Amino acid sequence: MTGFGRASAQVGEVVVQVEIRALNARQTDIRFKMPMVYRELESPMRTLLQQQAFRGKIDVLVERKDAQGGDLSQGINQPLFQRYRKQLIALVPALADNEAGLVASVLRLPNVVGTTETELTEIETEKLQEAFNVALQDFLAFRHSEGESLTADLALHANAIADAISGLEAFEAIRIAKMRKRLERLIEENLTGSAVDQSRLEQEVLFYLEKIDISEEKVRLGQHCIFFIEKLEDSDPEKGRRLNFIAQEMGREINTLGAKAYSSDIQRVVVGMKEELEKIKEQIANIV
Repeated sequence: MTGFGRASAQVGEVVVQVEIRALNARQTDIRFKMPMVYRELESPMRTLLQQQAFRGKIDVLVERKDAQGGDLSQGINQPLFQRYRKQLIALVPALADNEAGLVASVLRLPNVVGTTETELTEIETEKLQEAFNVALQDFLAFRHSEGESLTADLALHANAIADAISGLEAFEAIRIAKMRKRLERLIEENLTGSAVDQSRLEQEVLFYLEKIDISEEKVRLGQHCIFFIEKLEDSDPEKGRRLNFIAQEMGREINTLGAKAYSSDIQRVVVGMKEELEKIKEQIANIV
């Protein structure tokens, strides 16, 4: 499932921002991007996130900025700057008369401008943890809301399949009458001049009716729909796989109904069931 959460906290001139984003994935893949000064806090954050998020491709972005939005992780390495400056003046004393040019030259040298090391204070650590916890709760609330919408949508499609089962009964009676007339016509066409054995005709009719009977398929499909809706209400965070298995069983019964249809009306109902099942499969792909 997807998800999003964001929070920030401020300590003096330091503003800490935490953003958590997630995309659908079968496994848990958590990636952190944060300043080096916060790296020692990554492990407990990762553990907490993995315990509560369960699954997904999750990206965590932590930024450390000043009140104006500037990146505090970037700055000038002052000891290195001064060392380079002194060395250049020692090599070319005339550079001391052009301070602006000298500064520009030193700033272009390797590692003078880049990531700066900062000692992390206890209060900043606490603020970062608070911001992360708020962002995580925001992220989980987003997922919960999406889960409720997804549950309602899946239930809607499962109920549509269950409702369609009862719609088959009206066409079954018509199908039986058509099958009987067809058999009678075939017998009459191929037994011209001979008397029709009514007993044998009844046996043949019963044979074909048993062959195309869909009572068991309807019962099993109805039970699968009920079980599917029950599992939707289950609190198990890993229920996606079970829902997928049930959907597969629903598909088998629907395919058998289509194979035994021998009726354009029943086929239309079966096609409608397949459309609803495809919508279920598309949604389940987001939670398996």
